[in-house]
Amino acid sequence: MSLPRITRLPSVRLLSSIYQHHCFQQPLLPSITPLTVPRRTVTQNEYRRPGQPKEDKWPWQNINFGLWKGLEGIKKHFTLLKKEFSDTWVGPEGKPLIDHMLEQNRVVFEFRNPEDLESWTVSSDREIGGQSEAYLKLGKYNTCFFYGTLSSAPPKDGETRYSGYCTMRSKQMLASFDRKQHYDWTTFNTLHLRVRGDGRPWMITVGAETYFAHQKDDMYCYFLYTRGGPYWQDVKIPFSKFFLSHRGRIQDDQHPLWLDKVNTIGFTLGDKADGPFQLEIDYIGVCKDYAHTEEFAYEVYKRNPEV
Repeated sequence: MSLPRITRLPSVRLLSSIYQHHCFQQPLLPSITPLTVPRRTVTQNEYRRPGQPKEDKWPWQNINFGLWKGLEGIKKHFTLLKKEFSDTWVGPEGKPLIDHMLEQNRVVFEFRNPEDLESWTVSSDREIGGQSEAYLKLGKYNTCFFYGTLSSAPPKDGETRYSGYCTMRSKQMLASFDRKQHYDWTTFNTLHLRVRGDGRPWMITVGAETYFAHQKDDMYCYFLYTRGGPYWQDVKIPFSKFFLSHRGRIQDDQHPLWLDKVNTIGFTLGDKADGPFQLEIDYIGVCKDYAHTEEFAYEVYKRNPEV
């Protein structure tokens, strides 16, 4: 029995035949488009509740163009501008230079009439569909009384998994023509509070001015532990203890708080203990503690380490 002859092609002819076969006939594998990785956006948009339609309006459509409102605004801003010029001739922040240098205590916020509460804003997870409630009113003894009900039940939108917070925060201080004005606390090193709470732990947040737009949600935070009961407690927290966080997440790259560019201060509750809460504040101030010499309590990266 004779075996059939097998024709052996040279290796070059074999490769060329395979190449012609794949070129002129249908390829074995379909064409695969290269994967594209989306770039990370530097700017972050405002929070929009899941399922809520985007508001398609031009920015000027939300402005109320009124003649009398415009005249009142001009009068208000020129009055503030006049005060700024007069305070500049007196000294820093309208105080004589010697008083500014020797100042050891300063009351930043005190609550003695309902007008003092207008410089504060209150928010909770109800803005994203939660069930927490927060209110702010003037207390019986001319104090700030922050109260409400905390609920950690997430909204039923199918996307939000965590909820349960209530916060109060001071508004951004504005100069004439709506220019940002900052608190200058460079001569102080300690935050001084007189509060009375219900035993819950709170988070104190301090917002400072930033260079870039993606840092607008940076906050410096530290804990406030209230004792509860009828007695007031004086709390002193050095500014060196405040740590940097972004949208509730502690950052690895820590750096001290800029005390000459402070914008806001706030109090946040989110201990996941559902039920009523209350926090009473007598005053918020800053002081100079000569016994405290610490510059910053946390490890920082060396920008140009020595080799």
